[in-house]
Amino acid sequence: MKHQLIQINSFEIIDDFKLKIYFSDGITNEVDFLPMLKGEIYGPLSENSFFRKVKIDPEVKTLVWPNGADFDPSILYNWDAVKKELIERANTWCS
Repeated sequence: MKHQLIQINSFEIIDDFKLKIYFSDGITNEVDFLPMLKGEIYGPLSENSFFRKVKIDPEVKTLVWPNGADFDPSILYNWDAVKKELIERANTWCS
């Protein structure tokens, strides 16, 4: 996959663990994060109140959480194309 320089302008929480993300080129994408919330870094995000603490890092324009978890904007931009592989990887992480 070619790495794109995409930034996140804003987002909306549209359901538990699901965000609508607005990218710098005008594209929007809905991402259900729940299948990815496993392991040491992403596991804590499976607590809904913690997940909702998501912010946009003002410097690099990606989604970040208080524990340092983040997702590359390019991954979120191309979510439909990469989610199957990423979910398969997440299933191998310790919960």
